[in-house]
Amino acid sequence: MLLTSFLTQWGIGQQLSVEKQEKGIAILNDGKLLVFYQTQKEPVPEGVDPIFSTSGFIHPLNTLSGETLTRIQPEDHYHHYGIWGPWTKTNIDGRNVDFWNIADKTGRVEFDSLISYEVKDGIAKIKVLQKHWDVQNNQVAMSEELTIRVWEPSKNKYLLEYSSEVTALVKIELEEYRYGGGLGFRARKDWHSDNSNISTSTGLKRGDADGSLTEWLLVQGPTQSLHGKGGLLIMSHPGNWAHPEPVRVWPEDSEGGKGNVFINFTPTRFEGKKMEAGQTYTLKYGMVVFDGTMNEEDSVREFEKYR
Repeated sequence: MLLTSFLTQWGIGQQLSVEKQEKGIAILNDGKLLVFYQTQKEPVPEGVDPIFSTSGFIHPLNTLSGETLTRIQPEDHYHHYGIWGPWTKTNIDGRNVDFWNIADKTGRVEFDSLISYEVKDGIAKIKVLQKHWDVQNNQVAMSEELTIRVWEPSKNKYLLEYSSEVTALVKIELEEYRYGGGLGFRARKDWHSDNSNISTSTGLKRGDADGSLTEWLLVQGPTQSLHGKGGLLIMSHPGNWAHPEPVRVWPEDSEGGKGNVFINFTPTRFEGKKMEAGQTYTLKYGMVVFDGTMNEEDSVREFEKYR
């Protein structure tokens, strides 16, 4: 038992697996859930407009100790779904199509089909097709192949990569806007401005990070695990077309002073992108999910390994 405990603590002998479940696809480590990609539309709470029900997102995202870092359908933003990445301000034939704010009924992104899943060479992989619907014209404006990879854990952390390959099926402009697209992360409910910390690769903290350009962003806060804390290091891949990327970071007094944590890597924050039908872009984000704490030196090392 002592040897088993020692090996598990250091991530030795652990076994990744991928499992199809009723609501989606799970990546597990020794049978414990790490990442869940949801293929079925999530029901909304009683009294909430069903338009907010959707699929195609990551939740829960768990640390190795089982602490969930993500949140879906918060009361202040029912369209927030853990980790996801719809575009907010786009233009198709002179019309505004918003794939993010689904209550506007102009656009939405949903899971379409499972392409593949496997565990090979110590990497668990899920590949799915997501469709970006132009609701007003009842057409698919963009087709997205989303690949989620998880590497074998090491000690108290593991690496996840979120890779989005999007092909325009119509002429579309991803307009300049302060949030949307890229990668969105809504953090757990009990993280707020008084007990969580945010820092960027340029040394900025939460109060100054919004609108800055960064290679990585570190967010961490309290958990119920024996470690007492946990967090997420989000890294923009150097091959992304706006790297280092602008970020949207909610200010410390967001949502009526509650200071909830919301982060969005936003490639089009300062410059839009026009796409002809048939054009493809790829955005990749590495995420180190950890128990305990991480400092700037750790973050730099993780980014250098990822890049």
